[in-house]
Amino acid sequence: MPTIAVFPGQGAQAPGMGRALAESFAEARAVFAEVDEALGEPLSRLIFEGPAEELTLTRNAQPALMATSLAAVRALEAATGRRLAELVSWVAGHSLGEYSALAAAGALSLADAARLLRLRGEAMQEAVPVGEGAMAAILGLDPATVEAIAEAAAGEEVCELANDNADGQAVVSGHRTAVERAVAQARERGARRAMMLAVSAPFHCALMAPAAERLAEALAGITLKRPAVPVIANVTAAPEQEPGVIGDLLVRQVTARVRWRESMARMAALGVDRVVEFGAGRVLTGLARRGVAGAALFNLQAPEDVAPVARALAATEGGP
Repeated sequence: MPTIAVFPGQGAQAPGMGRALAESFAEARAVFAEVDEALGEPLSRLIFEGPAEELTLTRNAQPALMATSLAAVRALEAATGRRLAELVSWVAGHSLGEYSALAAAGALSLADAARLLRLRGEAMQEAVPVGEGAMAAILGLDPATVEAIAEAAAGEEVCELANDNADGQAVVSGHRTAVERAVAQARERGARRAMMLAVSAPFHCALMAPAAERLAEALAGITLKRPAVPVIANVTAAPEQEPGVIGDLLVRQVTARVRWRESMARMAALGVDRVVEFGAGRVLTGLARRGVAGAALFNLQAPEDVAPVARALAATEGGP
């Protein structure tokens, strides 16, 4: 049964995530310890205890979510005695979740993933002065309409379709005043809902170009390996496995649209019939309910999830 492992992005974080897994599985504890060592600070304490305001900071949330997802992967591997690549045929992650996916598939070391996400988070936060950028969710309109609204609202500023998450669920990003115009226009065009988001920066738009430059410099010093299974990349919504291509896409991803709706359509076209979300929250399996219609959906974020997921994947053959 073709299976894909998916990994959540920013917004899924919550104090206490991963703590029960770390208490139950030595392999999960080791993930948090390695991330702490890579960053030179006890990020795990913040993950397990909060406060939420500090955990939500982009520089913390990104490596924290990756660590929590990889702890869930290691718990499953410990329970099954098999590597993730033997249990699933593809991996994918939403925005920063792509780094989790690549680490889970062996393309990135855990330490490199943690350091890259710390830098990525800091660079994205620092790319635009606080207050100048914004993002807004627009529900109930098709992607082409949202893209047209963003283009019309931009004027001399930046306003772009940043996240195409699912049918009728999109996010625009750019200068605050332009995004506010887009929200007003979306309401006029009959959006079911259009609302500003409580985010610290305008992610996945042209304003993130300085962050992309910093990430490119950092990636130049990292050795990316060929992932054991293909990753369905955010930028292309297609399976990718060549390290050079993946590195280029990680840089482009900072300013490019997250094509999650198209990624789910690709999953469906590939015949995926099981989706397992590793780590905090249930956002991606929620989206998959419609985007990968008919697929069995699983979440692994607590010790009690491990055995049911292990049983469900017991007969899986790895490889695409």
